[in-house]
Amino acid sequence: MTLYHFGNCVTLLYVPHYLTYKYANLSEYGAFWKCIQGGIIYTFTQLCKMLILATFFPANEASITTLSLTNFLKSSVDLADIAGIYVILQSIPGKGHAKVMTAGIGWAGAEILLTRFLLLWVGARGTEFDWKYTQKCLESNINLMHHILTAALVWLWSRHDLSKLQSKFSPFAAVSILLLLSVYRSVIIDSLAAWLLIDPWSIIAIKGVYTIFLGLIMLKYYTRLSTLIGMY
Repeated sequence: MTLYHFGNCVTLLYVPHYLTYKYANLSEYGAFWKCIQGGIIYTFTQLCKMLILATFFPANEASITTLSLTNFLKSSVDLADIAGIYVILQSIPGKGHAKVMTAGIGWAGAEILLTRFLLLWVGARGTEFDWKYTQKCLESNINLMHHILTAALVWLWSRHDLSKLQSKFSPFAAVSILLLLSVYRSVIIDSLAAWLLIDPWSIIAIKGVYTIFLGLIMLKYYTRLSTLIGMY
């Protein structure tokens, strides 16, 4: 039974990433090794973040879900993810679609490999069934959308022709705000969950709605810019 549960969790975790890679037609661009390169950059970025956190934010007894200046500054270390994704995007030749999908999938793939596989191997194969492993897999699928969203925002932010879009509100400012909301997603939702005492399933639902909301706004700017520069 536990092996069956482990198999279900692995399927739920990895199949969506594989299908996203397959149906994004990234194989036509030879993006497999670029995804691996993105995973290596992800690993290096996380090591740098861990070093910064260990140096400037030593462990304390404060809850990470408590909204405070310290936890906000800790979450600010995630700004390094933007730099890492930017490096991936700059190293990938081709159209914006291929760049964004390769960076997002490579980043998300490295994340699940480094943070989820061992957790499932040790926990989901245990003698007792626990929903938390299914929840972790669902959360990873939401994170896949989140990382693709973030990669698209970084790509938009790096475009010098973004300012050519006709809008009442500055497109560059809008993309910058969306990037900040993306980076601080965890601290915003975790603080809200701790304040309202929300259960884990509701937290996953909120993360999904939050990601979809940001994604829809991002898609508006992405499609308009793609039409402007003639990228289809």
